[in-house]
Amino acid sequence: MNQASVHSSSIAGIYPILYAFFDRDNHLDRDAMRRQMEAVVRAQAPGVAVLGLATEVNKLSRIEREQIIQWAIEDSGGTLPLAVTVSGSSVEAQRDLAGYAIAQGASWLILQPPALAAGAPPQPEAFYFNFFADVMNGLGVPVGIQNAPEYLGVGLSAESLERLAAQCPNFRLLKGEGPSIVLAETVARVGHLMPVLNGRGGMELLDNLRAGCAGMIVAPDCFDWQQRIYRAFVGGDVAQAEALYGQVLPAIVFVMQSLDTLICYGKRIAAWRMGFDVEHDRDVKLLPTRFGLEAARRFAEMLGPLP
Repeated sequence: MNQASVHSSSIAGIYPILYAFFDRDNHLDRDAMRRQMEAVVRAQAPGVAVLGLATEVNKLSRIEREQIIQWAIEDSGGTLPLAVTVSGSSVEAQRDLAGYAIAQGASWLILQPPALAAGAPPQPEAFYFNFFADVMNGLGVPVGIQNAPEYLGVGLSAESLERLAAQCPNFRLLKGEGPSIVLAETVARVGHLMPVLNGRGGMELLDNLRAGCAGMIVAPDCFDWQQRIYRAFVGGDVAQAEALYGQVLPAIVFVMQSLDTLICYGKRIAAWRMGFDVEHDRDVKLLPTRFGLEAARRFAEMLGPLP
């Protein structure tokens, strides 16, 4: 897809962010990654995201991050806009990966604040404002930031977001990660400037849409259900949206107990729905239990095969 054809006004809907699958040699599993993207394409996602927390990005080498970007472009056949999450401890590191992603065909980027050293206090807000501005400078695609102070420990105020949008003409989307009541206040301040998306696995999906969010970025395990809910809601069939959400919410709650739960069980639900098993994990903090696997299998069967 021509990256220049994707504008922030077209960023809306439910975007799956890919899981990372690993083989017995602890390498990225090429076949599983391909099957995941093919399922996302068949399900007619509006776009796809990579290298977020669901992708276990902190466990990936730079070469592996590049592989995932390359494979996502290759396996989608250029049919889906690709959003790449960009992390790194320095402006130079983030600009380097951002440039690589754009060169490969990324349509938009989501910048994460630089990670804090263990035990270190957050920098002043002005530090993060200047950091993001320096990374964004001159990048030729829409750029957003992941603004999740409740989860990442740092973030920008609504006033700073407005100033950053005025200073950086390519800052044209926002990825939140918080309760709908927080996102509603954010949308009220900057929603006229850019689409605001939430995550959290689809928790409070309908209230996020009522709050004015343009959509969500969620893991693939039930994104297709959430896409049906989104379409019903924006199409005016709120009763249908609420009925569908009532059916899928138990599965969302099950996998969203923690990031470790998502990686352990959400990934398995997605794989089963795509017709294969997760047989190898990398550096996991939570190992599957018999009870947990039984629950995950039950949810996978309830959700049904991905198209």
